[in-house]
Amino acid sequence: MSRKAYHDTTFLGSREARPLRILAEYLEPESRFARLGVKDTIIFFGSARIRDPETAARELAEAERDGGDVERARMRVEMSRYYDATRVLAARLSQWSSELDGEERRFVVCTGGGPGIMEAANRGAHEAGALNIGLSITIPVDEFQNDYISPELAFEFHYFFMRKFWFTYLAKGVVVMPGGFGTMDELFELMTLIQTLKMKKRPPVVLFGREFWNEVLNLDALVRYGTIDAGDLELFTITDSVDEAFDHITAGLKAHAMTTPGARL
Repeated sequence: MSRKAYHDTTFLGSREARPLRILAEYLEPESRFARLGVKDTIIFFGSARIRDPETAARELAEAERDGGDVERARMRVEMSRYYDATRVLAARLSQWSSELDGEERRFVVCTGGGPGIMEAANRGAHEAGALNIGLSITIPVDEFQNDYISPELAFEFHYFFMRKFWFTYLAKGVVVMPGGFGTMDELFELMTLIQTLKMKKRPPVVLFGREFWNEVLNLDALVRYGTIDAGDLELFTITDSVDEAFDHITAGLKAHAMTTPGARL
């Protein structure tokens, strides 16, 4: 018996149908965002490996008791402060956004949907009573999606580039916590779009964790070698303060995004 092509799961999973799968990862999120009135976002990037303070403290106690890797466990305790900072900042930004006039949902907290820093941001927004977004990705690890994402805004992507499209397309503010390869990839792609003016908007960008970023990124060297301009260092701010991060993001949104709500890429 014949059947319609769009009911043929073998065909839809084939190489030939890849353009349809890519298009679906554009159209389905677009439809959902429009239905829920989500106009723009504040995105949080950061490591999936950073623990919440309670988990980090428990792992340290276990390592000390059982002869485990105590040094690594102590570093996890130290890094857990970024989980708390993310949680508080996301809650404050969500509360601020909820108090804005208008029926549209503005500046919704958005993450990659996973554990660690992503969980902390979704958790903070959830605890503030706000909708929040998780753009998770199918990767070969155990349960990736965290429990604090609003169910109606929980997405799962196959293609990294479509996931990153939705990160940047709606973003009006950016918070980057300490992270690894994925965080660096997301940060530098975003900075390239801003630097080359492919992104017409000018989102406020915060790198949170002065000690981490100053050690991991020596951007002054890029200026010295002439591979970026000194002015490129003004595309972001580095801070250790939740208050400073909140003020920088909200001031940038008031100055730019709130006067041009339709500005996208």
